[in-house]
Amino acid sequence: MKLTIAHKTCFSYQSLVRQSTQYLRLTPQDSVHQHIISWDLLLPEEAICTTDTWGNVLHVLTLDRPHQEIEIEARGVVEILDDEDSAPDPDCMLSPLVFLRMTPLTQPDAAISDFARRYYREEAPLASLERLMGELLLKMPYQPGSTLVTDTAAKVFAAGSGVCQDHSHVFLACCRSLHIPARYVSGYLYTDNVEHVATHAWVEAWVDGSWHSFDITNNTRSTRQHLKLAVGVDYLDACPVRGMRLGGGSEDMQAVAAVQLVFSQQ
Repeated sequence: MKLTIAHKTCFSYQSLVRQSTQYLRLTPQDSVHQHIISWDLLLPEEAICTTDTWGNVLHVLTLDRPHQEIEIEARGVVEILDDEDSAPDPDCMLSPLVFLRMTPLTQPDAAISDFARRYYREEAPLASLERLMGELLLKMPYQPGSTLVTDTAAKVFAAGSGVCQDHSHVFLACCRSLHIPARYVSGYLYTDNVEHVATHAWVEAWVDGSWHSFDITNNTRSTRQHLKLAVGVDYLDACPVRGMRLGGGSEDMQAVAAVQLVFSQQ
């Protein structure tokens, strides 16, 4: 499957910003799952390109001049390969055990821990996690606008609804409470469901020596329509754009992403 991606993020501020730094995890990498045919970042200034702790491509964009808006655009063409979901991750040099670490966004409370234990069987870890995924979606139906990016797993689980970020954080909390390493994944999703946005989040859990994908929002382990951007212990580590600034007053952010299928020409 070949896809085109166009993702634009625009920031506007109430007053002049004296200085700002944006951390951009907007560049996907080749893997057994995906092949990057072309990819470009359109930025107001040249950015420093490096690799972060988790092995993601990280661009650091610093604007030292006064400004009242920032426009960031990522676009490219990729091919999603028909590989096995449990393929090894040869480029990751970190031990999976680092993804057992709890964070404020993924700290399980008693309700989450009890929920995870209810459906988990040690003799069938993958089947158990798959059932847990389905039960979690029943417990927390997809509901856009019902949560904030700062909401914790415990808060959204108690509220009983959320979006892909919330589903992922709760599933991470479940896995880690069961001592299963799990990581947050950000990326894009091709879908004809108009209710779902193109930017997406899902989870990879370390089971039987491989990473296995769990898209809780779509109740699937298949990633044949997914393009991975970045991984981390939670949203803050893997979100496409995250920054800081001096001045500017209130902020308005508008983000639009489109993922389209490229049809082969005969």
